Amino acid sequence: MSKIKILFQVLNVIFIILYVYPGSILGYFIYRDFGTQPQVTRDFLVSSNHVYAFLLLSLIGLIAYYKSSKEIILNYLILISIILEVLHLVIPNRSFQYSDLFGNIIGVLLSILLINIYNFWRKK
Repeated sequence: MSKIKILFQVLNVIFIILYVYPGSILGYFIYRDFGTQPQVTRDFLVSSNHVYAFLLLSLIGLIAYYKSSKEIILNYLILISIILEVLHLVIPNRSFQYSDLFGNIIGVLLSILLINIYNFWRKK
């Protein structure tokens, strides 16, 4: 297995842990408070943290699996971005927010766009 695939798998597990834990693990490490979520940049219409996180995860996933399993990785990234946020409906101390959901999806869509632009320019 290539290093980029291993990196994607590790990041994927970290994302799942961070999303399903009933509190903010990152908030605890930074602020010593499970109730405080660190903010990278100010939110715009969607959660900027979620856009950045899913952009990173999706870019690495697409780089790792685009050639060998294009349809599977695209479906997986879209589904995981939705499922992880919807789980906040049932996880204690977490809340479902449309701005987070749309941030997740926009992060995935931006990564798909970037990969397609890269592939388009590489062919020229």
